[in-house]
Amino acid sequence: MIQFNQDYNTLAADLEKLIARQQNQINDFLNAHPIASYKTLVPFLEALNNQLHLFWTPIHHLNAVMNNEALRVSYEACLPTLSAHHTWLSQHQGLFKHFTALAERQDFARLSSVQKKYISDTLRDFKRAGVHLAPEQKQQFAEISAAISQLSHQYEQNLIDASDAWQLHLTAADALQGLPEHAQILCTQQAQAAGLSGYLLNLQAPCYIAVITYAEDRALRKTMYEAWITRASEVGPGAGQFDNSKIMFELLNLKYQLAQLLGFPDYASYSLETKMAETPQAVDEFLNQLLVLAKPFAEKDYAALKKFAKNLGLAKLEAWDIAYVSEKLKKQQLDFSDEILRPYFPLPQVLTGLFTITGKLFGLSFQLAHNLPTWHEDAQVYAVQNQSGQTIAYFYLDLFARSKKRGGAWMDDAQAYWHGPQGILQKPITFLTCNFSPPLKGKPAELTHDEVITLFHEFGHGLHHMLTEVPVLGLTGVNVEWDAVELPSQLLENWCWDRQCLKLLSSHIDSKQPLSSELIEKLLATKNFLSGLFLVRQLEFALFDLQLHWHFDPNKGSEQIQDILDNIRKKVAVLPVSPLNRFQHSFSHIFAGGYAAGYYSYLWAEVLSADAFDFFQHQGVLSPEAGTHFKQTILSQGASAPFATLFKNFRGRGPELKPLLQSYGLI
Repeated sequence: MIQFNQDYNTLAADLEKLIARQQNQINDFLNAHPIASYKTLVPFLEALNNQLHLFWTPIHHLNAVMNNEALRVSYEACLPTLSAHHTWLSQHQGLFKHFTALAERQDFARLSSVQKKYISDTLRDFKRAGVHLAPEQKQQFAEISAAISQLSHQYEQNLIDASDAWQLHLTAADALQGLPEHAQILCTQQAQAAGLSGYLLNLQAPCYIAVITYAEDRALRKTMYEAWITRASEVGPGAGQFDNSKIMFELLNLKYQLAQLLGFPDYASYSLETKMAETPQAVDEFLNQLLVLAKPFAEKDYAALKKFAKNLGLAKLEAWDIAYVSEKLKKQQLDFSDEILRPYFPLPQVLTGLFTITGKLFGLSFQLAHNLPTWHEDAQVYAVQNQSGQTIAYFYLDLFARSKKRGGAWMDDAQAYWHGPQGILQKPITFLTCNFSPPLKGKPAELTHDEVITLFHEFGHGLHHMLTEVPVLGLTGVNVEWDAVELPSQLLENWCWDRQCLKLLSSHIDSKQPLSSELIEKLLATKNFLSGLFLVRQLEFALFDLQLHWHFDPNKGSEQIQDILDNIRKKVAVLPVSPLNRFQHSFSHIFAGGYAAGYYSYLWAEVLSADAFDFFQHQGVLSPEAGTHFKQTILSQGASAPFATLFKNFRGRGPELKPLLQSYGLI
């Protein structure tokens, strides 16, 4: 199993030794096998890739969830070595010739469709890595790749540091008027942990969201908002201290150079070559089609907010008022507040409900694995068992916000499903990480409904990884086209809105009663509350990302990033935007994650997920037959075929837009 006690002092040297040994093994293999078969070449390379992955996985994960100076130094020292090795592999002429020979062998036709796809994808990736380039261009590619890796890491570190650096100490008893009790207790505990009296506020999500949504003190909301939207930038309370401005420009310039080197006009075209959408034009058309439909609803939502804000004594609705006024309007119109439900969603009951729902759908059961090591007392490990009681996978849960932990929520591949040597089957393991409010006053953590949705989302990713049955390591689990990867995660969110499932997920922390039918109906009435504004905001992010990587001009300065965002907002945005807003400085999805020229994937996959859930609604949302069909055609298939083919196998046709529009209440 995975170990989390590596010696950081020797990490870089250990990695260099491992990679040097693997490179020698590859060269020795090629010398010994001038003509390799699939059965000799691919399993050999899979074993090496798996070995390196298992070495690096715990380091990469700990850097995100238990960041500290010693680890950071060692981690950063390893990045050039990893990048150089990846480039060495992907530009290796000997390996390229062997895979080319595999595709040209007479017995190629007798390989399985999965094996053929793996060979085809590998040859494509060789070319995308510049295997055909002249030696000096290959060197340039390697240098660019290494620089991108280092800068992406530095962007994320700056964001973590900027978020951790800001704190606000308050002593007045009425300072947090309007905040729910759990949020006030959290701020009190944070102060006590720092040796202070009163309350300590920070930029971890549970604290920030509570203040910006509920604080009656408008000046406090503004203070928190400006600290949040200026993180890692040249303005705001931490101006210039952890500034990502130059990093963003350098990353965009390097990606542009890489695309040009490989014969693409821009990075968006390079990125989209391997996605379902295929071209920037196709993405642009898709996003603008949604914008035409969504913006009138967003404008209507905004008009309602402005009108209601005046009832609250706010003559001008500012950016730091939006969440506050939205919550007040929801309370008036729907007689509902998100905080009403928090006591109904204690984490143990939510997990029980999650396991009951997914267990029924996919024939699974889940058991705590107490004997496996973790990295923090908050983390837990579960074994996943099939209907025969066999353990088929494991997953780690690390759900609570804390200092030195990356913000947001994500799933990561800890260990992949793989048929290893001597018939050994390696079981998949996944990391599922969130940033929820921690337990308070000795009670279990109480989640908001939004946090329940987030947990289901990440668990959907986890199921995609854990239920794969693809026998080729490079095509397992979530290795699908990037704009399809969100389908299982977004699909699973729908069960958080089902009446029957809400009963399973809820149990009041004191009375132990599930949500009443009355509360469930009130919750369901909020599903499309201000949904036009939400959708338009997602479109703003997606269009900004697309335009940034499609129309970046290296001859213009870094100010073009803000200019592109401003122009997108003129066309798309409905809500007011503070002149201090530096959203791009914390947009880690595209500058430190894998979503560059791919943020549209959330909306693209939402078309797929809404259409997929339409199937479950017709078959029965807890139908084991429907779940089995989805597991057999999607979850177990990984990237064994183009995702358009997999979806058609599941749905019997291609995806349709109508279910998405219905889910947002646009039709």
